[in-house]
Amino acid sequence: MKIDAIYLRELNLPLVRPFQTSFGVTKDRRVVLAEIHAEGLIGWGECTAGEHPHFSEESVDSCWHVIVDELGPTLAAAAIENGGQCPRILGQVRGNRMAKATLENAVWDLEAQMKGTSLSELLGGVRETIPCGVSIGIQSSIPELLDMIEREVSAGYQRIKLKCKPGWDVNVFERVRDKFPDITLSCDANSAYRLKDSDHLASFDDFDLLMVEQPLWHDDFYYHSMLQKQLNTAICLDESIRNRRDALAAIEMESCRIINIKLGRVGGFSEAIGVHNAAYERGIPVWCGGMLESGIGRSHNIAISTLENYVLPGDVSASKRYWADDIIEPEVTVSPTGEIAISEAPGRGYEVRTDLVERLTVRKHEIRAHALVGI
Repeated sequence: MKIDAIYLRELNLPLVRPFQTSFGVTKDRRVVLAEIHAEGLIGWGECTAGEHPHFSEESVDSCWHVIVDELGPTLAAAAIENGGQCPRILGQVRGNRMAKATLENAVWDLEAQMKGTSLSELLGGVRETIPCGVSIGIQSSIPELLDMIEREVSAGYQRIKLKCKPGWDVNVFERVRDKFPDITLSCDANSAYRLKDSDHLASFDDFDLLMVEQPLWHDDFYYHSMLQKQLNTAICLDESIRNRRDALAAIEMESCRIINIKLGRVGGFSEAIGVHNAAYERGIPVWCGGMLESGIGRSHNIAISTLENYVLPGDVSASKRYWADDIIEPEVTVSPTGEIAISEAPGRGYEVRTDLVERLTVRKHEIRAHALVGI
């Protein structure tokens, strides 16, 4: 495919309600989109980096710089046939996986459109529907949390994940289990604990959790391996898994029994498929985590979640949970049984509301093979 231009945009999108984790509170999202024009078609990618380098070392501004000054010009000048070539083409830049995923995922979208197939089919997906769960942030009170869980369970979601941290964990789980004894429940610590908390973390076993996600350091396998031996509850690794090699190391060290795959965190579809395959071959289930994406990133998550080993409900919920007005149509909806139907349309399966995107754009850059033009 011959790339004609890459347009990088930043949008400002207010969340329907604040989302709190152990990192802090997010009220608005600065969303960076890549719009790649090639042979009369447009592929879209979304950067999942946060406003600050808290979840990972990347941020909105660092990704913008790396795409504008390094990755974008390199990709625009490359001879490229498919999305799977992106890791090699962009490989001269070390790290910066979320920035790379922004572009690579748009190329996969373009490839699917050119081949007249759905993105899920191009990736190797096998599902006509995917199961959905929700991630619920830390709330101002337990009664408020219980009300929110009630709404999500009534909406059909198949798994409830609670953000937790020291001081917002065991007492919360007790109240939740008292009211909802039979729901599938998990928790996500975002690295809020240390190995000295192992006895406290072992008490999580009392609450029949599907998993405890990333309880210890964000870059650790060794201490998670020690902790997993002390827990009956499965540890799920998120931030620690950056690529297939990390997945293999974590599985070999028995650091986890479940892996969360986030497209931005691993650098895009190519590496996500590699992580999926490594886990599948070794009997480790995976699921798709969310990063407060707009409908464009959400459509990518839906597509990757159709692969065979995505057997657990992911954080791929309805648009309306986050946005009053999403930038795709139709918006992502979830059935009363907690599933999303997979579109068979070429590409991502959702049209971009370009008029709304244009209206929400606060900065924009055009990237061509031999020029970089500020707009």
